[in-house]
Amino acid sequence: MQSLTAFLLACEGRIPRFDAALFADTGWEPKQVYAQLDTARRIGAQAGLPVRTVSVGHIRDDALNSTARFVTMPLFVKNPDGSRGMARRQCTGEYKLKPLKKAIREILGYPHPLRVPRGVFVDQAIGISTDEVHRAKDSDVNYTRNIFPLLDLGMSRSDCQTYLREHGLGDVVKSACIGCPYSGNSRLRYIRDTDSRAWAELVEFDKAIRHGSPRAIAEGKPLRGQFFIHRSLLPLHEVDLDATRGRPSAEEDDPDGCSPFSCRSGTDATAPVP
Repeated sequence: MQSLTAFLLACEGRIPRFDAALFADTGWEPKQVYAQLDTARRIGAQAGLPVRTVSVGHIRDDALNSTARFVTMPLFVKNPDGSRGMARRQCTGEYKLKPLKKAIREILGYPHPLRVPRGVFVDQAIGISTDEVHRAKDSDVNYTRNIFPLLDLGMSRSDCQTYLREHGLGDVVKSACIGCPYSGNSRLRYIRDTDSRAWAELVEFDKAIRHGSPRAIAEGKPLRGQFFIHRSLLPLHEVDLDATRGRPSAEEDDPDGCSPFSCRSGTDATAPVP
């Protein structure tokens, strides 16, 4: 929502124009997000602002591939003693930040392994609104300087919603992997009720990762415990997603989707044993 708002503001010239807009695609977003991306491309084309998709692979396919490196998602873990943990979150860095940094270096004309000279950088506009100002942070590399146009304009999440409605984009879906464990019951219901194919893939994925990554299993390194998509530590097809309907405090959604710059970080859980 906030990123799309910043993009439209740039297209309208209400904030400085961008040279390009980048979308880091994990390959496993809801179909509505890809529809929104197509809309942004059309708007950007009319305004002369290109929208570029960057990617390092398909996160679901990679996670289920016994020959691919397993990038840890913040899956819930049922430890041997029955306690609940959460796996380390590596997916944002690998599938979001890594391809964005690669694209920025290419835009600057210094692709890896070339060194970006001191003083050469891009202004990287990030869609963070006033109600999440605590997530606005400096870049961790010298060739990008993070700027926050929504903060400069004093725009809140509600302001973004109003702005998007005024532009005929009132039903914006959060960008986040279909299999993101930060999804609460309301988002999981939305996937279940609007995309039967995505829901079937998610249920099968939840089953497939129960005992760790296929690669770790193939190498004789099973997880000490069990992985789950849902915080209840139940198989997804057994979770009553409708039980919390109408009780916002029980929905447990991540209100910010999976922005590469504001995704929550999971706590370490029991690691695979060698």
